[in-house]
Amino acid sequence: MSRATLYSFRRCPYAMRARMALRYSAIDVAIVEVSLKAKPAEMLALSSKGTVPVLQVDGRVIDESLEIMHWALALHDPQDWKLRDDAQGQALTAALIEENDQVFKLHLNRYKYPERHPEHPAAHYRSEGEVFLRKLEGLLETRPFLVAGHLSLADVALLPFVRQFAHVDRDWYSLAPYPRLQKWVQGLLDSELFVAIMAK
Repeated sequence: MSRATLYSFRRCPYAMRARMALRYSAIDVAIVEVSLKAKPAEMLALSSKGTVPVLQVDGRVIDESLEIMHWALALHDPQDWKLRDDAQGQALTAALIEENDQVFKLHLNRYKYPERHPEHPAAHYRSEGEVFLRKLEGLLETRPFLVAGHLSLADVALLPFVRQFAHVDRDWYSLAPYPRLQKWVQGLLDSELFVAIMAK
């Protein structure tokens, strides 16, 4: 396999989860940091969507973060992030990622930019997002990670979005009734993997 190229933006949650999977899977990848105001022509030539992440490898272009994660894990998954022999875990993973990407992300965007959605105050959008936080808090009651006793695809796919939600109002978050979720977030943010993919 020739060296892969990833067009990325450091703080984009979709790009974060792609970078975490690529690093975990030990894929040799050149990361091109993209300015969202001046997207490189070579990236736009690969993917007309104009959004990061975009992975180019061996003549193939993958421009969906989840697809990049699955591609990487299919090559190398030493700690079984994909929960190969756990059909129930795989189903829960898929359901959590779908709810995160389709529902929670919508509330997150509105909570983060309430001025763009003046129909309701920020607190309303936050409470809508809390439905998902409560679900995650419940999952963490019986285990240290969301789906299994170890880190898996669900944790890595959701972390960047929960982190972003937490950072909108850190004072509120620090006092919010989600002790297990807060511990889960902090543990992952302190992990060698996350620290490495966020290095400038």
